[in-house]
Amino acid sequence: MATATQLSQRVLAGDIRAASRLMRNIDDGVQSATADLQALFPRTGRAYIIGITGSPGAGKSTLTDRLIARYRKQGKRVGVLAVDPTSPFTGGAILGDRIRMQEHATDPGVFIRSLATRGNLGGLSRATGDCIRVMDAMGQDIVLVETVGVGQDEIDIAQMAHTTIVVAVPGMGDDVQAIKAGILEVADLFAVNKADLDGADRMVRELRMMLELRHAVKAPAMDHDAHHRMVLAKAQGHHVEEPPSAREWEPPILKVVAARNQGIDELVEAVEQHRLFLDETGQRRDRERARAAMQFVALLRERLLRGALGRLERERGRLDEVASRIAERQADPYALAEELASQLSE
Repeated sequence: MATATQLSQRVLAGDIRAASRLMRNIDDGVQSATADLQALFPRTGRAYIIGITGSPGAGKSTLTDRLIARYRKQGKRVGVLAVDPTSPFTGGAILGDRIRMQEHATDPGVFIRSLATRGNLGGLSRATGDCIRVMDAMGQDIVLVETVGVGQDEIDIAQMAHTTIVVAVPGMGDDVQAIKAGILEVADLFAVNKADLDGADRMVRELRMMLELRHAVKAPAMDHDAHHRMVLAKAQGHHVEEPPSAREWEPPILKVVAARNQGIDELVEAVEQHRLFLDETGQRRDRERARAAMQFVALLRERLLRGALGRLERERGRLDEVASRIAERQADPYALAEELASQLSE
Protein backbone atom coordinates (compact mmCIF):
# COMPACT_ATOMS: atom_id res chain seq x y z
CA MET A 1 0.00 0.00 0.00
CA ALA A 2 1.33 3.42 -0.96
CA THR A 3 2.23 5.91 1.75
CA ALA A 4 -0.15 8.86 1.97
CA THR A 5 1.34 12.04 0.54
CA GLN A 6 0.66 15.47 2.03
CA LEU A 7 -1.67 16.32 -0.85
CA SER A 8 -3.57 13.02 -0.63
CA GLN A 9 -3.99 13.46 3.14
CA ARG A 10 -5.63 16.84 2.54
CA VAL A 11 -7.92 15.28 -0.09
CA LEU A 12 -8.97 12.56 2.37
CA ALA A 13 -9.80 15.32 4.85
CA GLY A 14 -12.22 16.80 2.29
CA ASP A 15 -10.04 19.75 1.25
CA ILE A 16 -11.56 20.99 -2.02
CA ARG A 17 -8.51 23.09 -2.93
CA ALA A 18 -6.26 20.06 -2.56
CA ALA A 19 -8.64 17.97 -4.65
CA SER A 20 -8.72 20.66 -7.35
CA ARG A 21 -4.94 20.77 -7.43
CA LEU A 22 -4.68 16.99 -7.70
CA MET A 23 -7.26 16.90 -10.50
CA ARG A 24 -5.33 19.59 -12.36
CA ASN A 25 -2.17 17.49 -11.98
CA ILE A 26 -4.04 14.43 -13.27
CA ASP A 27 -5.42 16.29 -16.27
CA ASP A 28 -1.98 17.75 -17.07
CA GLY A 29 -0.27 14.36 -16.72
CA VAL A 30 1.98 15.45 -13.82
CA GLN A 31 3.94 12.39 -12.71
CA SER A 32 3.53 13.01 -8.97
CA ALA A 33 -0.23 12.49 -9.33
CA THR A 34 0.33 8.73 -9.57
CA ALA A 35 1.64 8.52 -6.00
CA ASP A 36 -1.33 10.56 -4.77
CA LEU A 37 -3.80 8.28 -6.58
CA GLN A 38 -2.10 5.20 -5.15
CA ALA A 39 -2.49 6.60 -1.64
CA LEU A 40 -6.17 7.42 -2.23
CA PHE A 41 -7.15 4.15 -3.89
CA PRO A 42 -7.87 2.10 -0.71
CA ARG A 43 -10.40 4.76 0.33
CA THR A 44 -12.40 4.59 -2.91
CA GLY A 45 -15.38 2.48 -3.97
CA ARG A 46 -18.07 4.11 -1.84
CA ALA A 47 -19.49 6.81 -4.13
CA TYR A 48 -22.44 6.14 -6.44
CA ILE A 49 -21.66 7.31 -9.97
CA ILE A 50 -24.41 8.68 -12.20
CA GLY A 51 -23.72 9.43 -15.85
CA ILE A 52 -25.75 12.08 -17.66
CA THR A 53 -25.47 12.13 -21.43
CA GLY A 54 -27.45 13.03 -24.53
CA SER A 55 -27.52 15.38 -27.47
CA PRO A 56 -26.10 18.92 -27.23
CA GLY A 57 -28.92 21.29 -26.27
CA ALA A 58 -30.91 18.61 -24.45
CA GLY A 59 -30.63 20.51 -21.16
CA LYS A 60 -28.16 18.20 -19.42
CA SER A 61 -26.56 20.96 -17.34
CA THR A 62 -29.93 22.25 -16.10
CA LEU A 63 -30.93 18.71 -15.19
CA THR A 64 -27.60 18.18 -13.41
CA ASP A 65 -28.18 21.39 -11.46
CA ARG A 66 -31.60 20.11 -10.29
CA LEU A 67 -30.16 16.73 -9.30
CA ILE A 68 -27.48 18.45 -7.21
CA ALA A 69 -30.19 20.32 -5.30
CA ARG A 70 -32.23 17.15 -4.69
CA TYR A 71 -29.31 15.12 -3.41
CA ARG A 72 -28.17 17.97 -1.17
CA LYS A 73 -31.67 18.03 0.37
CA GLN A 74 -31.11 14.37 1.21
CA GLY A 75 -27.93 15.37 3.03
CA LYS A 76 -25.62 13.77 0.48
CA ARG A 77 -22.30 15.26 -0.58
CA VAL A 78 -22.23 15.72 -4.36
CA GLY A 79 -19.36 15.82 -6.83
CA VAL A 80 -19.86 16.91 -10.44
CA LEU A 81 -17.51 16.27 -13.34
CA ALA A 82 -18.55 18.24 -16.42
CA VAL A 83 -16.67 16.86 -19.41
CA ASP A 84 -16.29 19.72 -21.90
CA PRO A 85 -15.08 19.74 -25.49
CA THR A 86 -11.49 20.90 -25.83
CA SER A 87 -10.41 24.09 -27.53
CA PRO A 88 -8.10 23.04 -30.39
CA PHE A 89 -5.94 26.10 -29.71
CA THR A 90 -5.66 26.31 -25.92
CA GLY A 91 -6.40 22.73 -24.90
CA GLY A 92 -8.80 24.04 -22.26
CA ALA A 93 -12.44 23.32 -21.51
CA ILE A 94 -14.59 25.93 -23.25
CA LEU A 95 -18.21 25.31 -22.29
CA GLY A 96 -17.90 26.52 -18.74
CA ASP A 97 -20.58 24.24 -17.27
CA ARG A 98 -19.73 25.50 -13.80
CA ILE A 99 -21.13 28.92 -14.71
CA ARG A 100 -24.57 27.31 -15.03
CA MET A 101 -24.33 25.87 -11.52
CA GLN A 102 -23.19 28.96 -9.62
CA GLU A 103 -25.90 28.70 -6.96
CA HIS A 104 -24.00 25.70 -5.55
CA ALA A 105 -20.59 27.40 -5.64
CA THR A 106 -20.67 28.39 -1.96
CA ASP A 107 -21.99 25.02 -0.76
CA PRO A 108 -19.12 23.06 0.88
CA GLY A 109 -21.04 19.85 0.19
CA VAL A 110 -20.81 20.35 -3.58
CA PHE A 111 -17.63 20.09 -5.65
CA ILE A 112 -17.87 20.91 -9.37
CA ARG A 113 -15.02 20.39 -11.78
CA SER A 114 -14.75 20.69 -15.58
CA LEU A 115 -12.54 18.38 -17.62
CA ALA A 116 -11.57 18.65 -21.27
CA THR A 117 -12.07 15.72 -23.63
CA ARG A 118 -8.70 16.43 -25.28
CA GLY A 119 -9.85 14.99 -28.57
CA ASN A 120 -11.05 11.64 -27.24
CA LEU A 121 -13.34 9.73 -29.61
CA GLY A 122 -15.61 9.02 -26.67
CA GLY A 123 -17.36 11.63 -24.58
CA LEU A 124 -15.12 11.13 -21.57
CA SER A 125 -11.73 12.60 -20.78
CA ARG A 126 -8.94 10.09 -20.20
CA ALA A 127 -8.58 11.61 -16.73
CA THR A 128 -12.26 11.20 -15.83
CA GLY A 129 -11.84 7.86 -14.06
CA ASP A 130 -9.03 9.16 -11.86
CA CYS A 131 -10.96 12.33 -11.03
CA ILE A 132 -13.98 10.23 -10.04
CA ARG A 133 -11.69 8.39 -7.62
CA VAL A 134 -10.51 11.68 -6.13
CA MET A 135 -14.11 12.77 -5.47
CA ASP A 136 -14.90 9.32 -4.09
CA ALA A 137 -11.93 9.37 -1.72
CA MET A 138 -12.72 12.85 -0.42
CA GLY A 139 -16.16 11.68 0.69
CA GLN A 140 -18.62 12.63 -2.06
CA ASP A 141 -21.62 10.28 -1.80
CA ILE A 142 -22.85 10.97 -5.33
CA VAL A 143 -20.68 11.75 -8.36
CA LEU A 144 -22.53 13.14 -11.38
CA VAL A 145 -20.61 12.84 -14.66
CA GLU A 146 -22.04 15.03 -17.42
CA THR A 147 -20.68 14.28 -20.88
CA VAL A 148 -20.52 16.32 -24.05
CA GLY A 149 -23.13 14.15 -25.73
CA VAL A 150 -23.65 10.76 -27.28
CA GLY A 151 -22.21 10.31 -30.76
CA GLN A 152 -21.47 7.25 -32.85
CA ASP A 153 -18.83 5.89 -30.50
CA GLU A 154 -19.34 8.04 -27.41
CA ILE A 155 -20.76 5.43 -25.05
CA ASP A 156 -17.88 5.32 -22.56
CA ILE A 157 -20.15 6.61 -19.82
CA ALA A 158 -21.97 3.28 -19.51
CA GLN A 159 -18.69 1.62 -18.56
CA MET A 160 -17.89 4.22 -15.93
CA ALA A 161 -21.23 4.90 -14.21
CA HIS A 162 -23.47 2.77 -12.04
CA THR A 163 -26.55 4.43 -13.53
CA THR A 164 -26.64 6.19 -16.90
CA ILE A 165 -29.35 8.76 -17.65
CA VAL A 166 -29.84 9.55 -21.34
CA VAL A 167 -31.44 12.97 -21.80
CA ALA A 168 -33.54 13.49 -24.93
CA VAL A 169 -35.71 16.37 -26.09
CA PRO A 170 -38.58 16.52 -28.59
CA GLY A 171 -37.91 17.84 -32.07
CA MET A 172 -34.14 17.31 -32.23
CA GLY A 173 -34.01 14.06 -34.15
CA ASP A 174 -33.19 12.04 -31.06
CA ASP A 175 -35.26 9.14 -32.37
CA VAL A 176 -32.88 8.70 -35.31
CA GLN A 177 -29.79 9.29 -33.19
CA ALA A 178 -30.91 6.73 -30.63
CA ILE A 179 -30.85 4.01 -33.25
CA LYS A 180 -27.51 5.07 -34.76
CA ALA A 181 -25.63 5.72 -31.54
CA GLY A 182 -26.76 2.64 -29.67
CA ILE A 183 -28.30 4.73 -26.90
CA LEU A 184 -30.62 1.86 -26.05
CA GLU A 185 -27.62 -0.15 -24.92
CA VAL A 186 -26.29 2.77 -22.86
CA ALA A 187 -29.40 4.00 -21.06
CA ASP A 188 -30.52 2.79 -17.66
CA LEU A 189 -33.06 5.62 -17.58
CA PHE A 190 -34.46 7.95 -20.22
CA ALA A 191 -35.30 11.52 -19.25
CA VAL A 192 -37.38 13.26 -21.90
CA ASN A 193 -36.55 16.85 -20.98
CA LYS A 194 -38.53 19.94 -22.02
CA ALA A 195 -41.57 17.68 -21.90
CA ASP A 196 -43.84 20.73 -22.12
CA LEU A 197 -42.91 21.04 -25.81
CA ASP A 198 -44.92 19.54 -28.65
CA GLY A 199 -43.78 16.06 -29.55
CA ALA A 200 -42.87 14.90 -26.03
CA ASP A 201 -45.55 12.20 -25.92
CA ARG A 202 -44.54 11.05 -29.39
CA MET A 203 -40.92 10.75 -28.28
CA VAL A 204 -41.93 8.69 -25.24
CA ARG A 205 -43.93 6.36 -27.48
CA GLU A 206 -41.05 5.97 -29.94
CA LEU A 207 -38.55 5.23 -27.19
CA ARG A 208 -40.92 2.68 -25.67
CA MET A 209 -41.41 1.01 -29.06
CA MET A 210 -37.65 0.78 -29.59
CA LEU A 211 -37.16 -0.72 -26.13
CA GLU A 212 -39.86 -3.29 -26.83
CA LEU A 213 -38.24 -4.10 -30.17
CA ARG A 214 -34.88 -4.60 -28.50
CA HIS A 215 -36.47 -6.91 -25.94
CA ALA A 216 -38.18 -8.91 -28.70
CA VAL A 217 -34.90 -9.31 -30.57
CA LYS A 218 -32.97 -10.39 -27.47
CA ALA A 219 -35.62 -12.81 -26.18
CA PRO A 220 -34.91 -15.60 -28.73
CA ALA A 221 -31.34 -15.71 -27.47
CA MET A 222 -32.63 -17.21 -24.23
CA ASP A 223 -32.02 -20.96 -24.00
CA HIS A 224 -35.13 -22.52 -25.57
CA ASP A 225 -35.26 -25.58 -23.30
CA ALA A 226 -34.84 -23.49 -20.15
CA HIS A 227 -37.55 -21.14 -21.34
CA HIS A 228 -39.86 -24.07 -22.11
CA ARG A 229 -39.34 -25.58 -18.65
CA MET A 230 -40.06 -22.23 -17.01
CA VAL A 231 -43.27 -21.71 -18.97
CA LEU A 232 -44.44 -25.28 -18.24
CA ALA A 233 -43.74 -24.95 -14.52
CA LYS A 234 -45.63 -21.66 -14.34
CA ALA A 235 -48.56 -23.21 -16.24
CA GLN A 236 -48.67 -26.00 -13.63
CA GLY A 237 -48.95 -23.42 -10.87
CA HIS A 238 -45.41 -23.69 -9.56
CA HIS A 239 -43.61 -20.59 -8.37
CA VAL A 240 -40.56 -20.07 -10.56
CA GLU A 241 -38.06 -17.37 -9.74
CA GLU A 242 -35.39 -16.36 -12.22
CA PRO A 243 -31.81 -16.27 -10.93
CA PRO A 244 -31.08 -12.70 -9.75
CA SER A 245 -28.29 -12.22 -12.28
CA ALA A 246 -30.63 -13.26 -15.12
CA ARG A 247 -33.13 -10.51 -14.39
CA GLU A 248 -33.03 -7.67 -16.87
CA TRP A 249 -33.61 -4.03 -16.06
CA GLU A 250 -36.27 -2.30 -18.12
CA PRO A 251 -35.21 1.35 -18.56
CA PRO A 252 -38.04 3.66 -17.47
CA ILE A 253 -38.90 6.67 -19.60
CA LEU A 254 -39.64 9.77 -17.54
CA LYS A 255 -40.91 13.15 -18.67
CA VAL A 256 -39.20 16.10 -17.00
CA VAL A 257 -39.08 19.86 -17.36
CA ALA A 258 -35.78 20.63 -15.65
CA ALA A 259 -36.12 24.39 -16.09
CA ARG A 260 -39.33 24.29 -14.03
CA ASN A 261 -38.17 21.63 -11.57
CA GLN A 262 -40.84 19.21 -12.78
CA GLY A 263 -40.30 15.46 -12.67
CA ILE A 264 -37.00 15.66 -10.79
CA ASP A 265 -38.22 13.80 -7.69
CA GLU A 266 -39.48 10.97 -9.89
CA LEU A 267 -36.12 10.84 -11.68
CA VAL A 268 -34.20 10.62 -8.40
CA GLU A 269 -36.53 7.83 -7.24
CA ALA A 270 -35.94 5.95 -10.51
CA VAL A 271 -32.17 6.20 -9.97
CA GLU A 272 -32.65 4.77 -6.47
CA GLN A 273 -34.73 1.89 -7.84
CA HIS A 274 -31.97 1.12 -10.33
CA ARG A 275 -29.38 1.18 -7.55
CA LEU A 276 -31.44 -1.31 -5.53
CA PHE A 277 -31.82 -3.52 -8.60
CA LEU A 278 -28.05 -3.56 -9.18
CA ASP A 279 -27.41 -4.44 -5.54
CA GLU A 280 -30.05 -7.19 -5.40
CA THR A 281 -28.92 -8.88 -8.62
CA GLY A 282 -25.18 -8.50 -8.05
CA GLN A 283 -24.88 -6.47 -11.22
CA ARG A 284 -23.34 -3.53 -9.39
CA ARG A 285 -20.39 -5.73 -8.51
CA ASP A 286 -20.23 -6.94 -12.12
CA ARG A 287 -20.20 -3.37 -13.43
CA GLU A 288 -17.47 -2.35 -11.03
CA ARG A 289 -15.37 -5.34 -12.06
CA ALA A 290 -15.82 -4.48 -15.75
CA ARG A 291 -14.94 -0.85 -15.04
CA ALA A 292 -11.80 -1.91 -13.17
CA ALA A 293 -10.70 -4.05 -16.11
CA MET A 294 -11.35 -1.24 -18.60
CA GLN A 295 -9.44 1.33 -16.56
CA PHE A 296 -6.53 -1.05 -15.95
CA VAL A 297 -6.16 -1.79 -19.68
CA ALA A 298 -6.33 1.94 -20.47
CA LEU A 299 -3.67 2.66 -17.84
CA LEU A 300 -1.45 -0.13 -19.13
CA ARG A 301 -1.82 1.10 -22.71
CA GLU A 302 -0.91 4.63 -21.66
CA ARG A 303 2.17 3.46 -19.75
CA LEU A 304 3.38 1.30 -22.65
CA LEU A 305 2.82 4.10 -25.15
CA ARG A 306 4.62 6.59 -22.95
CA GLY A 307 7.60 4.25 -22.66
CA ALA A 308 7.75 3.63 -26.39
CA LEU A 309 7.47 7.30 -27.28
CA GLY A 310 10.06 8.18 -24.66
CA ARG A 311 12.52 5.76 -26.21
CA LEU A 312 11.89 7.22 -29.65
CA GLU A 313 12.40 10.73 -28.31
CA ARG A 314 15.77 9.66 -26.90
CA GLU A 315 16.67 8.40 -30.36
CA ARG A 316 15.50 11.56 -32.06
CA GLY A 317 17.59 11.04 -35.17
CA ARG A 318 15.91 7.69 -35.74
CA LEU A 319 12.43 9.19 -35.54
CA ASP A 320 13.40 11.95 -37.99
CA GLU A 321 14.79 9.34 -40.38
CA VAL A 322 11.56 7.31 -40.21
CA ALA A 323 9.45 10.42 -40.78
CA SER A 324 11.52 11.39 -43.83
CA ARG A 325 11.24 7.91 -45.36
CA ILE A 326 7.46 7.95 -44.93
CA ALA A 327 7.06 11.50 -46.28
CA GLU A 328 9.15 10.65 -49.36
CA ARG A 329 7.18 7.41 -49.90
CA GLN A 330 10.33 5.31 -49.50
CA ALA A 331 8.51 3.17 -46.93
CA ASP A 332 4.96 2.79 -45.67
CA PRO A 333 4.09 3.75 -42.07
CA TYR A 334 2.33 0.46 -41.32
CA ALA A 335 5.33 -1.78 -41.89
CA LEU A 336 7.65 0.65 -40.10
CA ALA A 337 5.30 0.84 -37.11
CA GLU A 338 5.25 -2.97 -36.87
CA GLU A 339 9.05 -3.09 -37.15
CA LEU A 340 9.62 -0.44 -34.49
CA ALA A 341 7.01 -1.95 -32.16
CA SER A 342 8.82 -5.29 -32.32
CA GLN A 343 12.16 -3.65 -31.57
CA LEU A 344 10.76 -1.58 -28.69
CA SER A 345 9.23 -4.66 -27.06
CA GLU A 346 12.57 -6.48 -26.97
